[in-house]
Amino acid sequence: MRDKISQLFCLQKNACKNNSTDNNRGHNVPTKATTNGTMCANGSLGTEGPEAPETDSSGTGRMRKPLERNGSTQNHAVHLERRLGLFSGVALIVGTMIGSGIFVSPSGLLVRTGSVGVSFIIWLACGVLSLLGALAYAELGTMNTSSGAEWAYFMDAYGPAPAFLFSWVSTLVLKPSQMAIICLSFAQYAVEAFVTECDPPRGVVKMVALVAIVMILFVNCYSVNLGMAVQNVFTAAKLVAVVVVICGGAYKLMQGNTQHLSNAFSGPMPNVGSIATAFYTGLWAYDGWNNLNYVTEEIKNPSKNLPRSIIIGIPLVTLCYALINISYLAAMSPEEMIVSEAVAVTFGNRVLGALAWLMPLSVTISTFGSANGTLFAAGRLCFAASREGHLLDILSYVHVRRLTPAPGLIFHSLIASAMVLHGTIESLIDFFSFTAWIFYGGAMLALIVMRYTKPNYPRPYKVPIIIPVVVLVISVYLVAAPIFETPRVEYLYALLFIFAGLIFYVPFVKLGMTPRFMNKVTLFFQLLLEVVPTSSMAMFE
Repeated sequence: MRDKISQLFCLQKNACKNNSTDNNRGHNVPTKATTNGTMCANGSLGTEGPEAPETDSSGTGRMRKPLERNGSTQNHAVHLERRLGLFSGVALIVGTMIGSGIFVSPSGLLVRTGSVGVSFIIWLACGVLSLLGALAYAELGTMNTSSGAEWAYFMDAYGPAPAFLFSWVSTLVLKPSQMAIICLSFAQYAVEAFVTECDPPRGVVKMVALVAIVMILFVNCYSVNLGMAVQNVFTAAKLVAVVVVICGGAYKLMQGNTQHLSNAFSGPMPNVGSIATAFYTGLWAYDGWNNLNYVTEEIKNPSKNLPRSIIIGIPLVTLCYALINISYLAAMSPEEMIVSEAVAVTFGNRVLGALAWLMPLSVTISTFGSANGTLFAAGRLCFAASREGHLLDILSYVHVRRLTPAPGLIFHSLIASAMVLHGTIESLIDFFSFTAWIFYGGAMLALIVMRYTKPNYPRPYKVPIIIPVVVLVISVYLVAAPIFETPRVEYLYALLFIFAGLIFYVPFVKLGMTPRFMNKVTLFFQLLLEVVPTSSMAMFE
């Protein structure tokens, strides 16, 4: 069986070498030799010229090691190439953030706050918080240009155990649940376009969501360029839809429909716990602000394009969300928004007249593009963590011809499909938000810790220390406030699930135990999927 894989790999070896030389120079991770003679990603992190020798933070005078993990480089026959420029980076952020949230969350946020004014303030505050968090991630992402986002940063700051717990929770719960939520929203709006007299059958909605997952999986497994082309096109289309909603709202405001905005703070003020859960709902609509950090190994010139994409993308999304909410309130009352299961569709029926069908079409386009970006990023987390031995080896393999992390993409899609079959949008959003902000806070603490433990590492982009401190404090509040205000057993289950990962970490990662049958399983899937590890060049030479 190994001979067959060797033949499969060698057929592509020369082609991959050609693709890795002059024609694509500048599109791969620069490499340098380490002290043990292996090749790893250059620690200069986008700086020009050779890296100046630096000592570690321990004061011993030893040469520091690069932060990047041992990953795919241009010296490997199969590797992930740097294909994402500034436009694609902005498209990935905007296209992932503007998905189902703005069409599902407005009514939920109003329910939890009881006030139009407070809900609008929370919408803006969520945008500011997302921007601050993303700017802190920009420092982390330019300091360590390995893919994997929080996983890579936890490895640098805390070591393998916390990083494993993140990959454990994110791979099995966070990323698949995020995709399941978006695909369920996509299916809900797609089916409603054909069912007008009753609620769409739940079984049909779930089947359509599964079809969407399969389509997105095919696109991302087929080609990285195709996946990003789909992302770029759908992002442009959803921005056109946003402009339509904003223009419709402006038309209603010019007609004098301002009664729902004039008494914005007339309702009772929500308590501390309600504000935290309202933030969960709003932040779900903004989630995706860190997705570009999952694919930093594929970004051209990440030290510049990563922070630029964040600075352009997130304020644009915040502006769109603010104007969309004003447009909704210009066409319907808060009570009508709360009872509407499809706020955007109701808005279209009231404002667009004969063109009302554009709204469900726009929502399906928006959610499909968001799901595509979510899977694109999720597959890279699987790839990065598995490459370090934290997940199954097969999940770190890359297709020999298409250079896509197909096993990781398939794995995430299977789990998301299971969640679609057995979950609901509301329960998935609450669990996702609570668990995600534990790790967002951990990433902020990692940045603060490395300011003191790794002061000499190059930081092409550096934020004021107050930014990660503020985001960390807010993260602690978002995690703790709901627990103390309205204790629920689900929060305990979430924490238990996180630490249950140690049951697998100790024997399989820490002690390196591997079941005997896993080699045969890995070889079988290599043949089936035509994939190889990115470091497999030496295996066959």
